[in-house]
Amino acid sequence: MLVAGAGGFIGGELVKQLLAQGHRVRAVDKKPQWQWYQRFSEAENLTLDLEGKEACIQAVNGCDWVYNLAADMGGMGFIELNKGLCMLSVLINTHLLMAARHCGARRLFYSSSACVYAGYKQRETENPGLKEEDAYPADPEDGYGWEKLFSERMCRHFREDFGIETRVARYHNVYGPHGTFDGGREKAPAAICRKVIDAKLGGKKEIEIWGDGLQTRSFQFIDDCIYGTQAISDIVDPINLGSAEMVSINQLVDIVENIAGITLERRYKLDAPKGVRGRSSDNTLIKKMLGWEPSVSLRAGLEKTYAWIYDQMKNGNSKDSVVNKF
Repeated sequence: MLVAGAGGFIGGELVKQLLAQGHRVRAVDKKPQWQWYQRFSEAENLTLDLEGKEACIQAVNGCDWVYNLAADMGGMGFIELNKGLCMLSVLINTHLLMAARHCGARRLFYSSSACVYAGYKQRETENPGLKEEDAYPADPEDGYGWEKLFSERMCRHFREDFGIETRVARYHNVYGPHGTFDGGREKAPAAICRKVIDAKLGGKKEIEIWGDGLQTRSFQFIDDCIYGTQAISDIVDPINLGSAEMVSINQLVDIVENIAGITLERRYKLDAPKGVRGRSSDNTLIKKMLGWEPSVSLRAGLEKTYAWIYDQMKNGNSKDSVVNKF
């Protein structure tokens, strides 16, 4: 099995799970391997830039299944300020699909995003949950969302035209230990944990929050994401993979403050990137198909995430110095 983007947060966790299940795994990422968030000697680890066609053929050759988690992405600050870089990720999925056809791979999984959903469905904080059909008429997040939606269509047509069994999950915000927590690409749960920990360790009394804190999201713990990624293997059409537990950013801060045992004065940065007003996952379809949905509570997941980030920060580690296994 090939895991593209294995040096990233979700990719590293997927490699760990596949190895534990006894699979032979080829782990590929363009970052130098010392920058991978997790790296396992049991896997075949390769450093390749999968934007190139020849690199994709080298990565896919001999593999039955391809998991494409590779993309140039990050939190909302990165997505809003790097639209061109985000769209270049279309080369990765294009060339991996071509390589899968060329090399005879049987199945390709594509990690899409809730950013494909129509912006006009996400203008209110009280979002009822986005259903799979809400991706059309198309009005996705500019840059990153358009790339994801286009790549979804490529997966569909490679399945129809060339017989490659493509599968697509629309990831909603994923968080957990071993993820990015600094450097500008981190998502809200890790960013809030980092800010609260920084205040606690440094004796600070305030926290900066992007936006007015009323914007709403749902956040999926990494264990649910990995389980769901494998569980949807028989579902043909794109499907939500996210938590239905929606909270405001203010409520997210409340939970992290409670875990830390402190209360901070909130300073709102209203001109910061903040994305859509409200977004959550409607899990009707995945419950119907699998009898399951992501179920780790936000409080339980944040306790584990906070503890891990706290240890990293207390020990002076950063996103580029955390490698867990060689």
